[in-house]
Amino acid sequence: MSSAEASLEKTSVGVLFVCLGNICRSPAAQGILEDRVRKAGLTGKIHVDSCGTAAFNVGKAPDDRSQAAALRAGYDISAQIARQICDEDYERFDYVIAMDRINLTNVEAWAPKDFAGEINLFMAYCQNGGNAQIPDPYYKEADAFDGVIQALERAADGLLAHIRSKHGL
Repeated sequence: MSSAEASLEKTSVGVLFVCLGNICRSPAAQGILEDRVRKAGLTGKIHVDSCGTAAFNVGKAPDDRSQAAALRAGYDISAQIARQICDEDYERFDYVIAMDRINLTNVEAWAPKDFAGEINLFMAYCQNGGNAQIPDPYYKEADAFDGVIQALERAADGLLAHIRSKHGL
């Protein structure tokens, strides 16, 4: 770990979004929250990343349909590269946020016993209620991705409010 990464860990709140393959939901969630953080003037205080529980997309860009839906909503996620969750993520991040219950179960099982952060479903932070899970749009039509983006936006607003309140930002 570089000294810059060590410094980032000590001075910022880390948020890690997790889905299965890290090419649809979690990269979009990352892009949306990064945009919200920037607009709130909190860059440098909140660090956002994403990953998948499975390794089959490691090194790939987000799904073209996810990129297109995100771009239609004003978010460019094209530079993101899929990766798999690792042990170090539990040291680097304060929040490990899953898109659905299956991935939540996986990140809970992977977590070390001394993990002091928060593991939760992303929709748990949604102020407007709705489905507890973000549905995986991968095997659906392209327009399903737009609905996912809208759900992610609502949850991002709630998560950011939670973080600001909890950490005095």
